[in-house]
Amino acid sequence: MYLDSNLKIEVLSSLLGEIIKPYNEKRCGSKADILSVDEFHLYNLIGRRQAYVKEFFIDEKEFFDPKYDYDFTNLSDSSECKRGGELYERPKGWYRMALKVKGKYPDGDTWLGTDGWRSHSVPGEWPVSYHGTSHNGAKGIIKSHYKAGDGSVHGRGIYSTPDIHVAEREEYAETFTSKTTGKCYKVILQNRINPENREVCQRSDYWLVPVHGRASAEEERQIVESSIRPYGILIKEINEEGDDDDGEINVMEAVMRMTKCLLKIKGQMRSQVNQDKN
Repeated sequence: MYLDSNLKIEVLSSLLGEIIKPYNEKRCGSKADILSVDEFHLYNLIGRRQAYVKEFFIDEKEFFDPKYDYDFTNLSDSSECKRGGELYERPKGWYRMALKVKGKYPDGDTWLGTDGWRSHSVPGEWPVSYHGTSHNGAKGIIKSHYKAGDGSVHGRGIYSTPDIHVAEREEYAETFTSKTTGKCYKVILQNRINPENREVCQRSDYWLVPVHGRASAEEERQIVESSIRPYGILIKEINEEGDDDDGEINVMEAVMRMTKCLLKIKGQMRSQVNQDKN
């Protein structure tokens, strides 16, 4: 998948629900008007942005980190991977636009792990989670209460999931039609989450970073930056009905697995009958 500058700007506009413009020093004036990666994180995770930001401008060179982009759209490798000691299902069918987060935090870059392909975890890195970006559903975000599993209340905080198939559901993932390409896309965030600040909900496919209701704006910022850090925006082309080829493949794979399982059971039963006859 090829993402030109216009499509990247459209992706950000869809995520923020605001018109984004590329920064141009001659037209935009002060650099204070530029939306930083920090502000983007806070806006998406807790719905908050600095009051001084009157318009959204993006300096792509400071916002994106193309050398860490990755095209998973035709991924065929199904090797088991781990990140931060947790299973990591690589986002097959998606394209990752990497955000410029290297060197951004005072505790260094250990949370990202080492560069390059590997199937194993490395010491100090954080697990991967995915975050829905829909304005109507999970725009992340801070929920007053959240019920999962059998209805237990897990509390206020930022929810994400290690299961990309959960994050890409229609009620969670943002979708938009590009004016640049005329195609429809689905968008979610790829994060690293601090295992020390994460709670695993009763439904293990939901992870919570608790944020108490009395937290100030600055305290919320500190909790976010020390607990959950988006490092990529995932985008996937879908058809007009909202389904994607990957979904069809997953259904077919499930049917095939079930068929094999039934055939195996049938074979075992037949073998048992033959033994009984003997």
